[in-house]
Amino acid sequence: IQAAWNLKTRALTEMVYVDEIDMDQEGIAEIILDENAIAQVARPGTSLKLPGTSQGGGPSPAVRPVTQSGRPITGFVRPSTQSGRPSTMEQAIQTPRTALTARPITSASGGFVRPGTASMLTNPDGPFINLSRLNLTKYAQKPKLAKALFEYIFHHENDIKNALDLAALATEYAQFKDWWWKVQIGKCYYRLGLYREAEKQFKSALKQQDMVDTILYLAKVYLRLDQPVTALNLFKQGLERFPGEVTLICGIARIYEEMNNISSAAEYYKEVLKQDNTHVEAIACIGSNHFYSDQPEIALRFYRRLLQMGVYNCQLFNNLGLCCFYAQQYDMTLSSFERALFLAENEEETADVWYNLGHVAVGIGDLNLAYQCFKLTLVNNNDYAEAYNNLAVLEMRKGHTEQARALLQTASSLAPHMYEPHFNVAILSEKVGDLQRSYTAAQKSEEAFPGHVDTQQLLKQLKEHFAML
Repeated sequence: IQAAWNLKTRALTEMVYVDEIDMDQEGIAEIILDENAIAQVARPGTSLKLPGTSQGGGPSPAVRPVTQSGRPITGFVRPSTQSGRPSTMEQAIQTPRTALTARPITSASGGFVRPGTASMLTNPDGPFINLSRLNLTKYAQKPKLAKALFEYIFHHENDIKNALDLAALATEYAQFKDWWWKVQIGKCYYRLGLYREAEKQFKSALKQQDMVDTILYLAKVYLRLDQPVTALNLFKQGLERFPGEVTLICGIARIYEEMNNISSAAEYYKEVLKQDNTHVEAIACIGSNHFYSDQPEIALRFYRRLLQMGVYNCQLFNNLGLCCFYAQQYDMTLSSFERALFLAENEEETADVWYNLGHVAVGIGDLNLAYQCFKLTLVNNNDYAEAYNNLAVLEMRKGHTEQARALLQTASSLAPHMYEPHFNVAILSEKVGDLQRSYTAAQKSEEAFPGHVDTQQLLKQLKEHFAML
């Protein structure tokens, strides 16, 4: 479990620093006859692909950093939603595959045999069960054995096709009266991308047996179909039948958070804590929301609560250090960051801590220390776009224009969804007289963050220049 969070933007002179971050992301012919297709233009407040259309008045990127998909980074790392949906191949390659690493999962863990897998090998050259030689029809007629075999095929072997065949035969043998098999067929359809078929199976299972797990699976289907309002209604109907169920309340809070409706999400997270006051995700997200509301002292109380509960990791001490710094409790700031560095499990976590230490150095005015911290960030993680941007700001302060330009170009290519690198390129180009490049960069900044006042003022000035020419 990780409690990960971020900090607000600090503007120094004209150029903009990026927020502190602890990273804990069809054509018409294809849509025809495709019942899983999603509407290209969604109504406001009904889509997760366009969270900015929410009516809840979510935070702007100037207050809270956003992911590649445009959602504010949450206080809790959720691997299924953190990376969003990359739109290009380059972004897909750069998008984190897991909660801990930005490298593709095949290179991170695909070459290793898990201890559980190794212990089940009957001989060095063969698998525990040879699925291709199984007579699924025979096992489907033995309900107790069939269920255990399905769990092995689905979870251990990850062979969805054989798992689906076994589940179909077993539910046919049970005369379609066993709700458990319908749920398993729905899970197989979900993994295969057949969301409408999965929806039918889960609904049929709910009619036979009302279960919280089935409601959660059905909500996952609706979220994948980009129907968050339907998922919200499903959760609320489930709460009528299962009052006070923590997983359902937490599901509602997550959807509101993904739709940028932070105030409603915070209310539901508080409702979660009324039912379960040791819920780590709710405590972390409420603490994060308080921090972004300029209440670091209250956020500090929530993260201290996590520490008292036994959560002892790099992310928590990083967050405690940031809270202490902005709450002006300087005696605990550096010791918390020191403990965070000691507990970091990989280079990405170490890079996040050094990056936040760089912002602490900027806050106390020691720009030489900040420069060293951002350099150490890049030593640990060479794809850290925010560190490139902030190093460019420091280089510009030293008068190194070309170095600053190169760093900003790197930052904008690594993270095209951030507005700060584009805005800084626009400012830099405008200062050296390259008005065309400044105008292009300012347009990209406005596209990433339409409400940025400085970008709008710069565009207005550039248009006046062009009108005079």
